[in-house]
Order: sequence, then C-alpha cells, then structure tokens
Amino acid sequence: MTLTIAGEIDALRAAMIGSVFLPADEGYDDARTVWNGDIDRFPAVIARCESAADVAASINFARHNSLEISVRGGGHNVWGAAVGTGGMMIHLGGLNAVTVDPVARRVRVGGGAMLGDMDAATQAHGLATTAGTVSHTGVGGLTLGGGFGWLGHRHGLAIDNLVSAEVVTASGQILRASQQDHPELFWALRGGGGNFGVVTEFEFRLHEVGPLIDFGLFFFDLGHGAEALRLGRELAAAASRDVTVVMGAITAPPAPFVPEQYHFQPGFAVLVAGFGNGDEHTRIAARVRESLPPLFDFVEPMPYLELQQLLDEANAWGMRCYEKALYLDELTDDAIATFTQRASSNCGPLSHALIIPFDGAYQDVDDHETAWGGSRSGYGIFIIGLATTPELLDAERSWVRSLWGALMPYANGIGAYVNTLAQFEDDRVRASYGTVKYERLAQTKAVYDPENIFHRNANIKPASPSASR
Repeated sequence: MTLTIAGEIDALRAAMIGSVFLPADEGYDDARTVWNGDIDRFPAVIARCESAADVAASINFARHNSLEISVRGGGHNVWGAAVGTGGMMIHLGGLNAVTVDPVARRVRVGGGAMLGDMDAATQAHGLATTAGTVSHTGVGGLTLGGGFGWLGHRHGLAIDNLVSAEVVTASGQILRASQQDHPELFWALRGGGGNFGVVTEFEFRLHEVGPLIDFGLFFFDLGHGAEALRLGRELAAAASRDVTVVMGAITAPPAPFVPEQYHFQPGFAVLVAGFGNGDEHTRIAARVRESLPPLFDFVEPMPYLELQQLLDEANAWGMRCYEKALYLDELTDDAIATFTQRASSNCGPLSHALIIPFDGAYQDVDDHETAWGGSRSGYGIFIIGLATTPELLDAERSWVRSLWGALMPYANGIGAYVNTLAQFEDDRVRASYGTVKYERLAQTKAVYDPENIFHRNANIKPASPSASR
C-alpha cells in the first residue's frame, strides 16, 4: 500500500520519540534488513520505536491506515516474520536498554535488545539467565517462543525465568503482565509467540554464572559418528545439572584450536559445558578420551560470554538459512544410525544439526504452567541449513528436509519448536501446541487481539465468541 497523505506520516512522526522511515528515506534499507539474507521485503513504513508509547502510536497508525503489522525485535526469525511488503514494520531497535539489579537478581531488558546485550550487562555482576546460542539473536523472539540455551539444563527455558513483561496490546493499551497482573496473558506470552501484543520490556530472574566456565569440544570423523552420539547420550543422562551436553553433526571450523589438517572436515561432535567446580567436567573429558579417542579435542576454561558467542560466526548476519526441528522421546540406536547416515551427506560447511537433551531444570516446570508447545523431556533435534548464495541454499534446504524426513518416524508427534518453523503452516502450529493449549491460547487471543492484527507469526487464530468460556 502506498501512503499518499503526507500529513498522516507527519502526525505519526510528531507522536513518536523514535524515527519513521518511508522507502525513499535514508536508513530505510538498514531498518528493513533482517538476519536471514534470503529475506528481501519492502514495508510501506517503518516505525523505529524508542518507547512503549511509540509502539502504541504505531499500532494505532497501522490500524487506521489498514496496514498489516510486522514486529521486528532482533530480526532472527528464519521465515522473516519481522518484515512484510507493503505493511507497517514496528522496529524495536531503539528499545534495547538493559538494567540489572544485582541484589534482587533481576534484569529488565528492552524488547529490541540482543542476547549479547543482556549477557554483557548481567555478566558484569557474575549473573546470567537462560539465553540462546547466538549472541545477535533478539531477546524478544527467543523468549516468546520458549528460549533454550546452554543454561537450560541448569535453569530451564527463558520463559521459566521470566518474571514480568510490559506489553502493548492490539488496542494500544500498555500493560504489565505477571503472575499477579493479567495472569492469563502472562501465561500465553510464555511460549505463545508474538500473538498477543508487542512486548517492550522483559524482566528475568538471574543466577550466579561464570565469569569462567569449563568447555570441551570432542570431534569425531564420520566413521565414528554413531559411537560418538551413543557416548554423548550416556554422558548427558549421567550429568548433573552443572553440566550441559550437546551433540551434533558439524564441520570442523578453521579455528586456531582445530589442527589445520582437519579444517572443513565434516564429522560429529560432543560438546560439554560445565558450570560447577570443574571436577565433573574433568572426569567427563577423561571418560571421552579413554572410551572413544576423538580425532581432536579442545578442553579449556573460557568466559561464559565467549561460550554465548561460540556459534556467532557460523550464523553470521546476512547468511541465508532454512531450518526444521523435531522432538524425540528417546534417542534410540536406530535414530542415531539414521541421523549419522543422513547427516553425513551435508552439502555445505556451514550447515549443522544439533541434538539437545531436554532434562534437568527443563522438567521443574509443569507442562500446563506455560504456553510452551515443546517437549520438556527427551531430545530436540535442530537442523540448520546455511549458505551464502540462493543457489547454495537450495542444496542445503534439500539436506535439511531429507534429514528431517528420515527422522520423523522416531518423532514423538508434538510438532516443532515454533521458533524454528520455516513456514507457519496452520497444522504445524496447532500440532506444536496441542489441542488443549491451542484452544486456551485462542481464548486469550480473542481477549487481547480479537481482530488478529498480530498474525505474522506462528499464528494463533482468535476463538470465536461462541467458543468463549
């Protein structure tokens, strides 16, 4: 839609602290760009907000002008939900403040902040909360979908540590949601995605972490992949909450800790992060080396902040991406055999597939307590195809689909982690939440967004009035 009434744009600019961009304006292209380089769309107007009031003004403007709304936090969604052609992008980049209360062990984080912003601010006090695995991911999108990371085994999902959230609803109302205030909205925000409003601030519970942690990467060639994953499965099952074990198919990077002869060699890895006193991590490293000597390993203390940036380069801004995920109740020998066989055909050096055990603190929160649609037990498998050109991405997309399809017979039927959906098909969204949660979310949607103006997401359709409780 082309906006022809300049006065309306002038009125929006006058109502906001932040900036408003039209396609001809300097800064427009930077503002519309998102992480996935495969996304190239052109909003009619971009409102770069710096306050909750800015967001409310932008919502009201979009509704008055019948503009589809998209919301950009960190811009990391693979599908590019943050940007549409011809609509209004509400850009939260100006809402990136992070305020730490080290005594209360709380942090307030703007809806446009990156994980790296939050990690840096909290680590200045030796504190952290569960965040993702790539530091330039947005706090907002990660959290609203659930949010797992290196600290999950110890402290649960990001939503398990969420204390409150400031939300601007479809009507432009600014609310604070918590267990005490608007509890049903607070429940829905913890896993229900961006369906219920624009979250302009998150408040998280913090925990003592770092500043140094113990890290180990054990790399195995393709021929020993199944043995490596069976060993990783055993280590994960026996580990205390002070240790996180992740397994996967990766390509050895050209990093200083990798012997040069193994640069860009495909293989399988067991990664171990230790957050305790170091003794358990040392025992695990010795066990791996004795049981199945790796092709190479890297075992060193490292800053927690460095752990949080470990995958940044492989997921660099502008990379083209396609992703799928699924859950397994058990990582059986047959599932491992299928995984290693199909993953070995990885086409490109950047693509990878990770296996993350969901146990420990993930299971401290009852399933009904949050809207999280994923599994709090078993294993999550995340298959990420990355490439630098559209032509190369075609091959990676085929690899992702092939591996995902081969593993589906072992899946538990829950669907997928909504943050990994490459397309937001209605049946996949419903399967990801299950009937009971989806219906409850639909009821909440009908209260806070009855017209479904926030629909560029893993969309929950508002319940019809006849379905109201």
